Amino acid sequence: MLVELAVGDAYGAGFEYSEPDFVARHNTLGGYVQHPRHTGINPGDYTDDTQMTIAIAELLLSGEAWSAGNLAERFVQVFRRDRRDGYSTRFHALLRAGNTGAELLGKLTPGNDRSGAAMRAAPIGLLPRVDEVLDHARTQARVTHDSPGGVESARAAALAVHYCYHRLGPSSGAATWVEQRLRAAGGQHAWAQPWQGPVGAQGVMSVHAALSALTNARSLRSLLHACIDYTGDVDTVATIALAAASTAADISHDLPLGLYETLENGRYGRDYLADLDQRLLQRYPR
Repeated sequence: MLVELAVGDAYGAGFEYSEPDFVARHNTLGGYVQHPRHTGINPGDYTDDTQMTIAIAELLLSGEAWSAGNLAERFVQVFRRDRRDGYSTRFHALLRAGNTGAELLGKLTPGNDRSGAAMRAAPIGLLPRVDEVLDHARTQARVTHDSPGGVESARAAALAVHYCYHRLGPSSGAATWVEQRLRAAGGQHAWAQPWQGPVGAQGVMSVHAALSALTNARSLRSLLHACIDYTGDVDTVATIALAAASTAADISHDLPLGLYETLENGRYGRDYLADLDQRLLQRYPR
């Protein structure tokens, strides 16, 4: 799951908010693409989407309390040991300035509805019960995105993984199931409606587009292509969609081998992600 979501993140990073004609020319899955403007991220490098997902995974594996303080501490730790671009300007500045999670919490004003809480929520979906998924997703969202849209989108992203991983139905039914579970929990968004057009910065947009692509996909290859074709915040869409789809029984794992081979593989790269995957699956078996 983590390796595939990182592939989606790194591939999507080359196309984030690029012009439609650039996307149409280069979205071939033949390899990672250099973004026409964001030269600080090299082809094959993942972004904050994957790095913050690592923080969530590590806290789950640690057995430590699932709290705002411990989540913030993990966010700071994973950034400071492996500084990288891709974060929003303000959050990047806060991470660079702070040494502890407590310092980060003291400076945050978390009431926005962007996609940061949703993009990192995938590992939470491995938890065995829906109520646990909802609670954990809400707690981590409130650290940075304490708004109705921020919380609901994080819950939706985690529930999509839960549905696929625990084999609760065909992948084509994920969006409907997510909408039903969230409506029961007080959610308002129509997740099962087909998404069309570019994807903006709000979390509900990224997750809605990811769920719509997942509904129609039968392979990881076609899913990744569809996510990028939306245009807009496509690295986040691909991260969310591939995280869920990679655990589904009815979606073929046919991503080009070259995308695996050329995914960054430094200290916290492909092999580290694969190890985290194995440890998560052992801790949370189906």
